Amino acid sequence: MGLASRMIPTEDASARKREIEGKLKQEQETLSFIKENLEKSDQLTKGMVSILSSFESRLMQLENSIIPVHKQTENLQRLQENVDKTLSCMDHVISYYHVAKDTDRIIREGPTGRLDEYLACIAKIQKAVEYFQDNNPDSPELNTVKARFEKGKELLEAEFRSLLTRYSKPVPPILILDTISVDEELEVQEEVVLEHLPEAVLQDIICIAGWLVEYGRNQDFMNVYFQIRSNQLDRSIKGLKDHFRKNSASSGILYSPAVQTKRKDTPTKKAPKRPGTIRKAQNLLKQYSQHGLDGKKGGSNLTPSEGKDDVLDIEIDSYIHCISAFVKLAQSEYALLTEIIPEHHQKKTFDSLIQEALDNLMLEGDNIVSAARRAIMRHDYSAVLTIFPILRHLKMNKSEFDATLQGTAASTKNKLPTLITSMETIGAKALEEFADSIKNDPDKEYNMPKDGTVHEMTSNAILFLQQLLDFHETAGAMLASQETSSATSYTSDFNKRLLSTYICEYVTGKTSRFHVCFVHGFVYCDVFCCVR
Repeated sequence: MGLASRMIPTEDASARKREIEGKLKQEQETLSFIKENLEKSDQLTKGMVSILSSFESRLMQLENSIIPVHKQTENLQRLQENVDKTLSCMDHVISYYHVAKDTDRIIREGPTGRLDEYLACIAKIQKAVEYFQDNNPDSPELNTVKARFEKGKELLEAEFRSLLTRYSKPVPPILILDTISVDEELEVQEEVVLEHLPEAVLQDIICIAGWLVEYGRNQDFMNVYFQIRSNQLDRSIKGLKDHFRKNSASSGILYSPAVQTKRKDTPTKKAPKRPGTIRKAQNLLKQYSQHGLDGKKGGSNLTPSEGKDDVLDIEIDSYIHCISAFVKLAQSEYALLTEIIPEHHQKKTFDSLIQEALDNLMLEGDNIVSAARRAIMRHDYSAVLTIFPILRHLKMNKSEFDATLQGTAASTKNKLPTLITSMETIGAKALEEFADSIKNDPDKEYNMPKDGTVHEMTSNAILFLQQLLDFHETAGAMLASQETSSATSYTSDFNKRLLSTYICEYVTGKTSRFHVCFVHGFVYCDVFCCVR
């Protein structure tokens, strides 16, 4: 038992030893394999290092060879670009020396019919001028291109004048009447557009004006513009006057017949309302004036003929329509002007443009006032009847008139108010002297008609007062204007009360008792109640 037990551990130790020796041998073989592989790796590494070193050396040699070539190539490219730019600049500079020759034919022939091409040539000449001024101001070429530029500018100014002169025509009277007329029977009014210049011509004029402002450094074309357009504005208004003289007396049509031909379904336009008895009143008042001067009845030698009355009516209507025409035409001219004239010159140019037509209208108004003043000095009070419709129309249109003249000089704005003041003054004077003539008439108390008919003075007074029905606001304002320096401070109701006082106290109250009864019976209800 004991021997067997000692033998078993010895066998286990031998087996264990053999196992360990076997593993050691395997490990030694593995180590030898690793060493061999390490040696091979070292050899490969040395070979790779050798190859890389050789490649690096070759790359350095290649770089040393290529970099100088690359730099030389860049220098050559840069030189080539410089040469190209130099040649281009030389061509550009040389072209300035040929500008005068190249543009000579087009400049000489002018811009008519080829404005865009002409402006392109002017632009080339202008660039040449700028080049020589900056780089060679002493060269003879500078004087040449300068002269060519000035010639081109002169021809552009001439073309501007030519286009305006050739295509600016007076507005036909029929078209003006269509513009200012108002048909009360039409709910929607058809707007009449005034085309002063054809669209293509207008665009050329705008283009030339823009060039002259920006490059021409010249404002003379603005003077040309207002002179030409001012002449056409004045001719348009004069044409309207001629239209009235030629057609109104015979046909009685004060508005344009063209509307009826354009719109067959349009109702015939009404003539402006006029006092039905104005001509009769004028005749009788002049008879009464002669009676008051001579102390005799029936002084009818001053009674105007029917033809003269027709002429007077036409002149009044003509002047009234010319005032309205001036406002519409001036508004249209300003709209046209804003497209052509620079903004900071528009008001001044417009002021100059309307002066001739406005002065003529104001002069005509002053002549009417002067004629009325002379007639009143002769105790011809019928002259005031010509003032009423004109003054009423002027005051009705004053706000639109003022709006049209907004921005013009104060002297221009004050022309219409001055005329209105003159008419109010002379009208008030006529009313006062008419009342005084009734008061001082020697016949009103003693030379009563034996047959009981109406006294001539009463008839004249009634007819005169009847006219105030149509112009009671105007007459009231006339009287109010003499109360203070500013008649506008009074209301319409005040003016009516003032007129009613005038009628009762200064006219109807200054006739005889018989005449007062008659006048109060006929006029008081008709006139006094109206104005009150």
